[in-house]
Amino acid sequence: MIRVLDEQQSAELLRTTTIGRIGFVHDGRVQILPVNYVVSGHDLLLRTAPEGLLAELTHEPADVSFEVDYHDPLGSTAWSVLMHGPLSRVPEEKAAGAGARVTPWAGSERDLPLAFHIEHITGRIVRRDQEHGAT
Repeated sequence: MIRVLDEQQSAELLRTTTIGRIGFVHDGRVQILPVNYVVSGHDLLLRTAPEGLLAELTHEPADVSFEVDYHDPLGSTAWSVLMHGPLSRVPEEKAAGAGARVTPWAGSERDLPLAFHIEHITGRIVRRDQEHGAT
């Protein structure tokens, strides 16, 4: 059973986890990278390495996709939230505060704060019928 979520339900699910995937096109290829994030209003804040691919992408704001999902095999449920919008560098006057809110798993050398602004958000939740069991 698949149910489409409204914008508010989708946004609420973002606060339940801190890992997502950011997707973009670089050198003619689709790239998808895992990142840690924190929700801040209509933005997702993240940190990256100043010399990394995401830093390079944000010399000018770049349109990207951001996806977050969750799977509970014991509860037979899963959900997915997909967003689109610009990824940009956090302005210098706000960088210290924004950067302090996110702790990248990949290491502390990721000290360039970025903001993904949610312009469009969709979500779905799936519940598997327990009678039909797992495959």
